[in-house]
Amino acid sequence: MKPILTLIFLMFITSCEKNSTNRNPYLQEINFRFDANLNLPLYSPLTNTGSTVLITTDGIGTKGIFIINSGFNQYRAFEASCPNHAANNCSTMTLNGQIATCSCEGYEYSLFTGQQLNRPDDGNRYYDMLEYRATFSGSTVVVTN
Repeated sequence: MKPILTLIFLMFITSCEKNSTNRNPYLQEINFRFDANLNLPLYSPLTNTGSTVLITTDGIGTKGIFIINSGFNQYRAFEASCPNHAANNCSTMTLNGQIATCSCEGYEYSLFTGQQLNRPDDGNRYYDMLEYRATFSGSTVVVTN
């Protein structure tokens, strides 16, 4: 009887899952869908690997989105609002190649990974960029959240 109880206890322990998330308190979850037709001149740079565009259309993300061609018909999309403070008048990041920069503090983020490149070593919690789902079909990149 004891081996059976031990087995049941082990199964119970290993089947439990810690379902916590590292939710960014500064960014809202906004539902949207955006289609970028790569045949249009505005989005045609996305046909080249490493090219990025900034979309600032109202209702698309909090402050807009960055879309990058990461190679081999793979695309990534990230929120254009700096993830390390509340949205305000300086929180829309600027684009410099494959780097997004927050004009408030000068934080830099890689658009290939979304990771903060110049994270201060001060013991505070810092967030990477909020990534959205990007899929490629035909000549269109569809970004959704």
